[in-house]
Amino acid sequence: MEKLAAKIYGEALFETAREVGKIDAILEEIGQISEVFSQNPDFDRLMRHPGIPRQEKLKALENVFGGRICGELMGFLEIVVQKERFGELPGAFGYFADSVKKLRKIGVAKVTAAAELTEEQKAVIKKRLLEITEYVDLELHFDTDASLIGGLVIRIDDRVADSSIRTKMNTMKEQLLKIQLG
Repeated sequence: MEKLAAKIYGEALFETAREVGKIDAILEEIGQISEVFSQNPDFDRLMRHPGIPRQEKLKALENVFGGRICGELMGFLEIVVQKERFGELPGAFGYFADSVKKLRKIGVAKVTAAAELTEEQKAVIKKRLLEITEYVDLELHFDTDASLIGGLVIRIDDRVADSSIRTKMNTMKEQLLKIQLG
């Protein structure tokens, strides 16, 4: 239920931003708002606390963000507080950012290698992925996992390309176990 609510709120914010032509501005302001909450956990707890009246929360929002963010985003925050869905804000902001990436054809890929990759290797991987996908740019996240032995595991959205030696060895093992010795 929570993920659905975050999606609905994020989608509403994204559509509003598109309609008023403020996608970039709202994306930047979302980053600033997220930073305020991460640097001020007491403020975040205040906004999430069920015992604090909505009017006090709205007043706190106005004191912190009034005049610093666009009216559309301020209105969005007020609705989230009035509907007591403040806990959905990180998910809604994440959905908004993902929607912007999708609109701009920016993919997100996680690349896992057995050893640390050089910058040159990372650039080659990015170039090759851009050639074989519909994306115009990629946000790459690199990780290492020595248990892969060699090769790469690349995840983009719900697709996985696994060329690791570990997987190849496991596949070979399964095939060998299936062989019936007569």
